[in-house]
Amino acid sequence: MTTTIELLHGDITDRIIGIYLEVLNELGHGYLEQICQRGMVIALESAGLEVQQRKSLPVWFRGHQIGDFSADLVVEKVVLVEIKATHRLEAWHEAQLLNYLRASDLEVGLLINFGPKAEFKRRLYTNDRKVRLSSSSGVT
Repeated sequence: MTTTIELLHGDITDRIIGIYLEVLNELGHGYLEQICQRGMVIALESAGLEVQQRKSLPVWFRGHQIGDFSADLVVEKVVLVEIKATHRLEAWHEAQLLNYLRASDLEVGLLINFGPKAEFKRRLYTNDRKVRLSSSSGVT
């Protein structure tokens, strides 16, 4: 008997990963992150997905907004995509993605790397695990 696990927003993340692999194959590696991001935006929008670029999201501490961060991409208003163009993904890249998820109402994140080999990570940080520091930390 095979058990199928349904991932939160799995249909969207599967599409994003497939598009990422297409863009990586077509574009190759060695470009700056912003070039890779532009390629991803073109490909995602061509696939009919809604994409927000450099989406500014607030960071809260003890009820005070102490800054902002810019998510590379937010797809369909539910998946945060952080793009890297480095030799390999490092632990701090993943920590950055998790911090972004923790600071927002987004629960699913993809970390994708336009390096010498295809490399991506899907991370989940559900809202029920988050400490609510402000009621205005959502994505619109």
